Amino acid sequence: MKFQDAVRTCLNKYAVFSGRARRPEYWWFALFNLIGSAVTQSLDRMVFGPDMGVLGVIWGLALLVPSIAVGVRRLHDLDKSGWWLLIALIPILGTLLLIYWLIQPGTRGPNQYGPEPRVVV
Repeated sequence: MKFQDAVRTCLNKYAVFSGRARRPEYWWFALFNLIGSAVTQSLDRMVFGPDMGVLGVIWGLALLVPSIAVGVRRLHDLDKSGWWLLIALIPILGTLLLIYWLIQPGTRGPNQYGPEPRVVV
């Protein structure tokens, strides 16, 4: 899956918490979110000064739901409940465990969350 395809898929599935998402879909969207956050923070500093983050807040709020949704679908691809995203609330250890899971390959074939996602080449 290419960068544009992953971003388009995640934005089209804005609040879809069912189904599965492959690694490229998740990580390309995470990169998109990171780049967008850096750009909006830079614009905030240039336009509003170092103390206000209006554009960054708007960016973060706009992508909060799709970020959670793709994270849930990524965990579904690993045959785990989406509730495991909450493990990131445990300082350091929870975040490291979640990152470890998110970089693992998904389960092959169908699992309890649906059929294996189609691979886009």
